[in-house]
Amino acid sequence: MAKLFVVEDNSGLLDAVVSYLEVEGHTVVPFDRISGVFEATRMAQPDAIILDVMLPDGDGFHLARKIKHERDIPILFLTARTSESDRITGFEIGADDYITKPFSMRELVLRIRALLARTTGRQETPEHAVSQWELDAHILTLDNERHLCIHDDQEVKLTATEWKILAFLAEREQTVISREQILGVCLDYLAEGSERAVNTHMKNIRAKLDSQQWIETVRGFGYRFVGKRLS
Repeated sequence: MAKLFVVEDNSGLLDAVVSYLEVEGHTVVPFDRISGVFEATRMAQPDAIILDVMLPDGDGFHLARKIKHERDIPILFLTARTSESDRITGFEIGADDYITKPFSMRELVLRIRALLARTTGRQETPEHAVSQWELDAHILTLDNERHLCIHDDQEVKLTATEWKILAFLAEREQTVISREQILGVCLDYLAEGSERAVNTHMKNIRAKLDSQQWIETVRGFGYRFVGKRLS
């Protein structure tokens, strides 16, 4: 996966962006201001930079010009400035993409995937067409092409959202995934109090799998898929 720099002064948004990108497998270096970013690109050139425009100690456009003058590092602007002139300025500097706030974390993840594929030739590692996990002699099979779930030779009828959540957790087995990450990636929204929606979906998934054991609740953090991958 890629090494990414994220420059954003809103601490809550910075933490969320870093969290989602790390779940995708990237190495992420966060900055809450411009100071130190340019020097860091010289020491350890990232594969891409996600850069806010309005920062407490300077202008992201100025930093981007400075970076682009010295080396061709892909830059995605992340900003509340939505005017056409701002977007044009960004692209004239050499921005590779431009996302305006508010945005969905799912969109950001997909934009980063596309950016890396275009600029570095790095392609996503394709998910297994059919994957299997084992837990206490039980077998769970997920067919990613047909969105088919089979538990001990019995098909499990899942809603589209339930499928997304189960597949997301299973592909990241043994990793603790927060409710916020599930909301952003699988339900594509973030809202105060909406974590209860995740709890409801999780309850339904467990009931349909006829077991509480595949997905473990990690109190205060989120959920972890505990099956062992067979294929």
